[in-house]
Amino acid sequence: MNHGAVERSILTPLTFIQRNAKVYNHKIAITYNQKHFTYSEFAERINYLASALRQAGLKKGERVAFFCFNTPSMLEAHFAVPLAGGVLVSINTRLAPQEVAYILNDCGAKFLFVDTELANIIRPIQNSLETVKQIINITDIEGFELIDGEDYEAFLQIGQSHPLSWIITDEMETISINYTSGTSGKPKGVMYSHRGAYLNCLGEIIETTLTSESVYLWTLPMFHCNGWCFTWAVTAIGGTHICLRKFNPANIWKLIQQHGVTHLNAAPVVLISLINHSDCPQSLEKPLTITTAGAPPSPTLIEKITKIGAKIIHVYGLTEVYGPYTVCEYQSDWNNLNSENRAQLMARQGVPYISADGLRVVDLYMNDVPADGKTMGEVVMRGNMVMTGYHNDSEATERAFRGGWFHSGDWLCCMKEKKDTPIRSKERN
Repeated sequence: MNHGAVERSILTPLTFIQRNAKVYNHKIAITYNQKHFTYSEFAERINYLASALRQAGLKKGERVAFFCFNTPSMLEAHFAVPLAGGVLVSINTRLAPQEVAYILNDCGAKFLFVDTELANIIRPIQNSLETVKQIINITDIEGFELIDGEDYEAFLQIGQSHPLSWIITDEMETISINYTSGTSGKPKGVMYSHRGAYLNCLGEIIETTLTSESVYLWTLPMFHCNGWCFTWAVTAIGGTHICLRKFNPANIWKLIQQHGVTHLNAAPVVLISLINHSDCPQSLEKPLTITTAGAPPSPTLIEKITKIGAKIIHVYGLTEVYGPYTVCEYQSDWNNLNSENRAQLMARQGVPYISADGLRVVDLYMNDVPADGKTMGEVVMRGNMVMTGYHNDSEATERAFRGGWFHSGDWLCCMKEKKDTPIRSKERN
C-alpha cells in the first residue's frame, strides 16, 4: 500500500528553524556584540528576508550571493534564501575582485548582498557582473562607503514576518553552491542538496556532541562549506550562535569566558595562534570541544589543547563532501597511553561520519589498496554526504565521479582497518 506523504517528508534544514521557533521561542539563538536574537526573532527575520526576496522577484532556483563576514545576516541567509526558493552562494571574503566577479558570473547570481567593508572589492567589477540585478548593502560597521543599492534592514521591511510556505518539491534540489579554491584552475561550484545538508547536520550534532545547551563560537568562516554546515546544525539542536566578525585571538578567549562557549571549529593553524596567545588560560573554566580539519593537527598541538582541558575532535573532508566526512573516533583504551602516544593516534584519520556512507582507499584502477601501512591510495567516497555535482561543469562532475565514486584527490595509506598517516592533498582542480 502506498501511504504517500504520511510516511515520508522532504529532508531540508528549513525544518530546523520552523521547529525551534516554537520549541525554543524565547531562547537566545544568536549573540553578536550587544545584540541578542531569540529563536522567535531569528525566525521572524528569516521570514522577512525570504518574503522580501520573493517580492523583489526571486524565482525558484535562482542564486543569491552573500559577500560578508560571520554576522547575523549571514546566518539568516542560510535559511531565508532556500525558504524563498533560491540557492545560497556564500563567497570567500579573502578573494580578489576578479575572482569574485568570476564566481558571481559563473553561478548567475541575481541578488548580491555585500558587507560595506567589502564594497571596495565589488565597486571595480560592478559593471562586469552579467546577471546581478540588485545589490543590497549590509552595514555592520559604520564608516564605509555604500554601493548604489538598498540597505539590508530596509530591504527586510519589504517582506512580511509571517511564515512562508515552502516551494521545495524535491529534497535533492540545490540548497547552496560553494566554490572551491581554484588553486590549479578556475574555481568550481559545488552543489549541496537539501537532503545532504540535513543529513550532514545530524552527523555534526552526533559526532561533535552538540546539544541545546551548546554555545558555538563562529571562529570558522561561514563561507567555508556553509561553515561545515554548522550554520544549520547549531540551529537544528537549539544551540546558541556567537557570531564573530573577524578572527582575533584575544577577543576569542574573551568571548569563550564571557559566554561560556562550549564548541568551536578551526584549522590547526588557527588553533596554534590561539593556544600560544598570552590570553590562553592554563585551565578552562568550562568544557570546550574543538573540531579541527584542514591539515592533521600535530601531536604537540593536541597535547597543548588537551592540557588546558579542551576536547579535540579531528575530522577530514573537503568542499565536495559538505566539509567533514571522516572522524578520528576516540577509543577508550587510548586513556591508558601516555599523552604523546595518545596524541599521535588522535592526529590520524579516520572512519566515516555516522551520516556518511562509503569510504575506500583505492589505486589508479579502483582496487582497494592493502592495509600494510605503506601502499598509498586515493580516498574515494559516495552517498549522503557527497555533492550532487559541479554547477555548470558536467565534464568535471563526470571526472570526479568516475567509477561510481567521488575522487577526493587525497592520498593516504591504511594500517589494519584504520586509516593511518596524515592525508596528503594534491591539487583537485
